[in-house]
Amino acid sequence: MFDLFKRKPPAEAAEKKPWTERLKEGLSRSREKLAGALSRRTLDAETLEALETALVTADVGMPATRHLLDDLSARWKRSGGDADPKAVLRAALTELLAPLEAPLVVTGARPFVIMLAGVNGAGKTTSIGKLAKHFQAQGLSVLLAAGDTFRAAAREQLTVWGDRNGVAVIAQEGGDPAAVMFDAIAAARARGIDVVLADTAGRLPTQLNLMDEIRKVRRVIQKADPTAPHETLLVLDANTGQNALAQVQAFDAALQLTGLILTKLDGTAKGGVVAAIAKQHPIPLKYIGVGEGVDDLRPFVAAEFVEALVG
Repeated sequence: MFDLFKRKPPAEAAEKKPWTERLKEGLSRSREKLAGALSRRTLDAETLEALETALVTADVGMPATRHLLDDLSARWKRSGGDADPKAVLRAALTELLAPLEAPLVVTGARPFVIMLAGVNGAGKTTSIGKLAKHFQAQGLSVLLAAGDTFRAAAREQLTVWGDRNGVAVIAQEGGDPAAVMFDAIAAARARGIDVVLADTAGRLPTQLNLMDEIRKVRRVIQKADPTAPHETLLVLDANTGQNALAQVQAFDAALQLTGLILTKLDGTAKGGVVAAIAKQHPIPLKYIGVGEGVDDLRPFVAAEFVEALVG
């Protein structure tokens, strides 16, 4: 279960493909949905109808699909019907997704507190491990707050990662998650730590008592540091498609999200959900993940994502 943090096959570093290639492979199933619709070098009614079906089945959602089809038609007319339909789609999608591109920069406060939330199984705890490594690579010290006090595996996973990489972990068994956060921020301040990554238990937006609890966790973080949390990130599983949009809306209402992490893009046929988020509830997409490796979580770059999605 903890292989990500325990070991790395010796040959992996040498065999690792470039990030852009891994991203393209990860989005291949989503890209296949669009390829058939754009097989002809025209944007006539038949092509637009096929593209509409492809976009909807790739979980782009109807509002973003209508926006893109209108934009495509306008761009096509401006070109005099002499443009590459795929290039036109790339341009329209890049413009739609560009506002989501906002890298996470650790500045100002010390410790810089990043709170993470999400439903069960979205990849939250694993993402925290990857983020910790990411910040360490920038020369920053990191402390982990094991705020998921209900799931022993989450605490163990963070503890294993911390032990093997020299990262302190503040944890309690079955305690109050808000108290863990308070203690973690105090410990980070005392030790001069740069970044606190605060894990929270997975929960569904429909579990109202648990949503109230995570609001309390946020309030306690603010008591420990009135300027914190400096980032509040929602971790989403790309395979949930349009349900990810509902999660964004619900968690944003509860926590005032500052960013998103979209995991498990590798192999999903629902990569278009990024466009749905951009159109219906735009919140910066800080990181995307396309694998289990510790370096498979990278900052979102709109043009790079679109190139991998459309081809």
